[in-house]
Amino acid sequence: MEAQSLSVKRAQVEFHNFASLGEPERAARIYAEENARRAALLNKHLAFTGHLSPFLEIGANAGHTSYMLCNDYGAEGFALDISADALRHGMALQDRWGLTRAPVRVAGDALNLPFADNSLRLVCAFQMLSQFLDIEPVFREVHRVLAPGGVFYFAEEPLKRLLTLGLFRAPYIETMRGWERTLYRHGLLGYLVRDVIGAHQEESFGIRQNHSMYLRDWKQLIDRHFESAEYEIFVRSHGWGETGMRKLGRRIDRYGTDWVPARLLGGTLAAFCRKAGGPAGQPVSMESFERFLRCPDCHGPLVRDGTETLLCPACGYDAPNEGGVYNVLKLADRKELYPGDREDVIDFSLPGHEAKLLAGWHPLEGVFGNKYRWIAGRAAARLRRVRPGPLLVRVRGYAPADCFQQGSSVTVAIAVNGAAPRVWTLERTGLFVLEEPVEDAEEYTVEISAGPLWMAAGDHRNLSVNLSMLRLVDAGAP
Repeated sequence: MEAQSLSVKRAQVEFHNFASLGEPERAARIYAEENARRAALLNKHLAFTGHLSPFLEIGANAGHTSYMLCNDYGAEGFALDISADALRHGMALQDRWGLTRAPVRVAGDALNLPFADNSLRLVCAFQMLSQFLDIEPVFREVHRVLAPGGVFYFAEEPLKRLLTLGLFRAPYIETMRGWERTLYRHGLLGYLVRDVIGAHQEESFGIRQNHSMYLRDWKQLIDRHFESAEYEIFVRSHGWGETGMRKLGRRIDRYGTDWVPARLLGGTLAAFCRKAGGPAGQPVSMESFERFLRCPDCHGPLVRDGTETLLCPACGYDAPNEGGVYNVLKLADRKELYPGDREDVIDFSLPGHEAKLLAGWHPLEGVFGNKYRWIAGRAAARLRRVRPGPLLVRVRGYAPADCFQQGSSVTVAIAVNGAAPRVWTLERTGLFVLEEPVEDAEEYTVEISAGPLWMAAGDHRNLSVNLSMLRLVDAGAP
């Protein structure tokens, strides 16, 4: 089983690039709540964990938890995410929260961590292991980069639920239909759905998720790679439908713990896992942080030159500091996931993309990497082939709640080079990615139609959905 395909990595880059949609107040509130939860767990297990420097957070998103480790715990380390734009967004958090210290920001792959063997004291991961269909390769990489006696702290990972029919994927609570919200409030929805609330949105964006791990599966995986561990289990307990079952499960459990309820109802797991060896040495200065890194292509050591570029003397790999982020992905992956200003891509966050737009686009909006353009009823753009083989046109966008309040179905249609349009009906507000095969041609005119139209208060424009990227992708790509 492939742990994570290139198409999923592309979806993660695009999802994190677009996810906050210029809603800094909401994003900052959510990040602060996550930090409070993660700090409370860390404080509870700090004696087991020991000192925290140097640390690495993988799947860091904006890096908000890495900022917390730097500023609240005095730690030094790295925030790594496959999305460079998400990490750049975190720099705005630093300003918003008035923080004086920051992690080193690295765009990289959890399956090929650009870090030297036995180099880190702490590795953290939150809500990201389940995005790998095979989680064990991530564990192997974490084990490799941890120093003897180092600790892997992961949290907010889903536990598979036994008592569910698994009929459909539940949306986020704020996008549930009325009957879904009622069942959720009474603790009954989990008996019908695949029980990870909100996974539908990421899956619809192309991020495949792994919710196959019961509590015993997590424990067996941890035991294979780590010498000892401490656990925190959070069982689903919404309404009378789940609280009653949890009480029954605790009576059945021979020790009166939540291990049986977790199997029955699912929930989330946090764990602190210690690598064999130690005791851990003293914290190491991060002034020359490059000595903790290794080349993602040849695995040789990296150096840093006077322009703040990371270089590999062995193979010539380089990773410049681009807006505060080092992109240390394998070169082949970097070229595919970050194509830049290329004829087969219209990335609204890049300057010069306007040359590929035709009629129907409203002005550019959004912040950081989260640039987007509203359309009314119809818009068009032009893309050109840069590689051989069958292609798909991929359109990334967002359907706001206003679309669904107009009394008619929300639809998006795509027509390429005058062919009959394909029409999608969107069921819920949120991010979407639509893909359509295209005929063999050198140039493609992509027409996008959407409705219904609506107007925002104080805005004279007709709006439907907003879009942030159009691109051609290989039809046969994994």
